[in-house]
Parts: sequence; structure tokens; C-alpha cells
Amino acid sequence: MTVQGTILNPGAASGPTRVLTEPVSFWGAFDPRTGAIVDTHHPQCGAKLGGHILLLPETRGSGGTPGGIAEAVRRGTGPLGIILITPDINLAVGAQVAAALYGRECPVIAVSEQDYAALVQRPHLTISADGTIT
Repeated sequence: MTVQGTILNPGAASGPTRVLTEPVSFWGAFDPRTGAIVDTHHPQCGAKLGGHILLLPETRGSGGTPGGIAEAVRRGTGPLGIILITPDINLAVGAQVAAALYGRECPVIAVSEQDYAALVQRPHLTISADGTIT
């Protein structure tokens, strides 16, 4: 299966998937030191995002998201790449900051609902620099 996504932040990554069933805020509901979801009301509270291609339909917005993502990517506790349905400028900016300041890539890709539904079924994904997901 091959999906062409819209690049919000460029990069390449490959790894096991972590699918979130509900949106999450990367400021307050996520701990960049550990890479874990800490929101006790989130169904995947305690799940660690590091070392995974993260799939989530959308985020809960916050102006602090870029800092949370950039710090997690810097520490190696953040996702290897992010695939979502609803584009999020805050995620993209955080990933861009991590690339610019720390030289660490975290591609952020938006896909259609139909493609997302197919991707969440996959245990491992690869994101290419051109936005192709296999």
C-alpha cells in the first residue's frame, strides 16, 4: 500500500505505529521528558510515543505544542513521524524547530480520512521525504 500525503514538515522516518483513538494536547497532556501521554482522561494515558510513527486524527490545540514536540524530538522521546487527518500548524512548527535547532527530523504528514483509515491498520510504516507513506 502506498499513500501520498501532504507534507506539513519534511523528513523521512520508519518504525512501528502508535495509533491514538482521541486527540491529545502536546502541552500539558504529554510529557516530553518521558514521551508519555499523562492526561488521565485520555484512553491511552501512559502510552509512550517515542520510537513510533504516531497516527492521530487531530490534536487538541495549544500554543505550547511546538515547544512540547520540539523538546520531545530533541530528547528522543517524541514520535519518529506524525500522520494526521486535520493539518496542525503547531505540530509542524514544533517539528521544524527540532530540525532547525537540533538537527533532528520528525516528518509531519496530513492524509485523507480514507487513507488514514487504511494506515491505522498497519503495524509499521515508512514516511519518505516526498510525503509518500508505505
